[in-house]
Amino acid sequence: MQDSIEQLAFWHSPIPQLMICPKKNEIKTANQAACCLLSIRIEALNCMTVTQLFRNCLAELMVFTQEALCRGNAWSDTLVATPTNDDDSIRLEISASSMSVAGTPFLQLSFQDVETVDQYRVRADAHSHYRSGIAHWQRMARVFQDFEKENRLILEAAGEGIYGIDANGSTTFINPAAERILGWKADEIIGKNIHTAIHFKHANGQHYHVEDCPIYHAFQEGVVHTIDNEVFWSKQGAPIDVEYTSTPIKDNGHVIGAVVIFRDVSHRKLAEKQLLAAMNQVEELRQQLELENAYLQEELSSEFNHHQIIGKSAEHSQVIHQIELVATTDVTVMITGESGTGKELIARAIHDLSKRSDRPLIRVNCAAIPGDLFESEFFGHLKGAFTGATSDRPGRFELANGGTLFLDEVGEIPLALQGKLLRVLQEQQFERVGDSITRHVDVRIIAATNKDLSKMVQSNEFREDLYFRLNVFPVESVPLRARVDDIPLLAQHFLERASIRAGKPNVKISLAQLEHLKQYHWPGNIRELENVIEREVILAQGESLRFERLLQESPSTNLVEEAPAVVFTEYDQKQQQRQAIVRALQTSQGKVFGKDGAAELLGIKPTTLASRIKKLKLNPASFKSIK
Repeated sequence: MQDSIEQLAFWHSPIPQLMICPKKNEIKTANQAACCLLSIRIEALNCMTVTQLFRNCLAELMVFTQEALCRGNAWSDTLVATPTNDDDSIRLEISASSMSVAGTPFLQLSFQDVETVDQYRVRADAHSHYRSGIAHWQRMARVFQDFEKENRLILEAAGEGIYGIDANGSTTFINPAAERILGWKADEIIGKNIHTAIHFKHANGQHYHVEDCPIYHAFQEGVVHTIDNEVFWSKQGAPIDVEYTSTPIKDNGHVIGAVVIFRDVSHRKLAEKQLLAAMNQVEELRQQLELENAYLQEELSSEFNHHQIIGKSAEHSQVIHQIELVATTDVTVMITGESGTGKELIARAIHDLSKRSDRPLIRVNCAAIPGDLFESEFFGHLKGAFTGATSDRPGRFELANGGTLFLDEVGEIPLALQGKLLRVLQEQQFERVGDSITRHVDVRIIAATNKDLSKMVQSNEFREDLYFRLNVFPVESVPLRARVDDIPLLAQHFLERASIRAGKPNVKISLAQLEHLKQYHWPGNIRELENVIEREVILAQGESLRFERLLQESPSTNLVEEAPAVVFTEYDQKQQQRQAIVRALQTSQGKVFGKDGAAELLGIKPTTLASRIKKLKLNPASFKSIK
């Protein structure tokens, strides 16, 4: 009967229990509460070994059982039971006591689900807090009331905002300065949770979790927290830059709340931001001036930059006239012509005569820029935008802001970049590579090319909209062979410079040698003329330069040898030009533009021919009836 009562007590015990034999690794028996907690029938449980039940924590099981066998008892909250094959585990809080039956050691295990135990403890703590509640809360309230009463004069006179909070985060008092800064009256805020009223989100709008709040940490940890870069929010919802100190308040050694002293530093923060922005702007201007200075030094060191547009021919005068007409405007200019004809000089002359002459002329040689760096070269980049971008760098458009950007060899711009260039030309705004900030510029564009862009448009190598955007005012740079009268002036100019460099100030060019220069066809144009003269100055043994070998190298040598040189006056040349135009108009039946027009027959631009027809006072319509 006694055994039956003990078995019934064991089976009906509310505490889950197991009886195990560590030596044989057997579960001897279990009670009803253990089967219920483990969700397994007693028959299945008795068929399991101890290591099967605790298979996911064998190391902890060995330590636990050894401690219980050696000391007679043990406790653990790290063991995990896995009663089924689907690996659903239950973390247990286990107590063990050892016993010996017939010389065989046994362990009696009493256990509970850790999660359930934690819930019981939370409820117990809450109940204990409640039981000590009213008297404890009244005592805390008296502490804050005494604090406020004793320091009333200080609180009212202080320029900083001061408020107190209890352990629940509720406001206990607030001084007049805090009312003024925050916009809350004392009777509106006292008793309310101060964090949800003034400290509920960060400056960027993200929610400010109360567990992250340093003010709460002050009375939770019992230490002072000083913060110099946060925001409070006024009653009206406006952010206030503040720096504050949260000091814990203790009663009988227990932290019961905190006092917060804060200062509105919005004006100081604004001044710091303005100063930082000004410093950044100064740094950007410094970098830009350094780049401009480096660029101008590069330009000044280029000998070609010192050249002037020299000549007296009609073709030269026509170019000068076009320069003077367009320089005072801001329209885009397209300079066309063969290499070496002085397209950059024309661009520089237009800039120097413009209202932008006090700002730099920034030149971009489009043919010399690698394809993957075009966008960076034009628009600049931020540090880290691509490999090798070690610092922020403005592009040529920024350097040319207020001035002129000269796009040399514009026909070499990749088709993929032409759309972005068109946008800048139309809107005068762009973004640096790697940046999202749109920058605005005021830039006048002068483009130059030795290619036929109209043909490139037809072959889809150049955007038609960009072509028309660049070709607002075309200027043709005439080849040297078409302005023979300018060769003596140019030769003399180059001779003076070359003789100084070579240390031969007395060398000269005779009239006969000038005729040789005028008879040469000059495929390299003015650049070739300069190089030829400098070479002959270096080779000269006496005071006179000789250019006979130049004609011998020319493809037209045989023609020169078979026919004696004929000297044409300026009048003769004008008459020959007039006759050529008349013959072309006769052939084209007075048609100037388009296919089979006079301009195409003469191999010149229609606009150039139209200008010459007007100057010669010819009427194309009068040639329509002539066969």
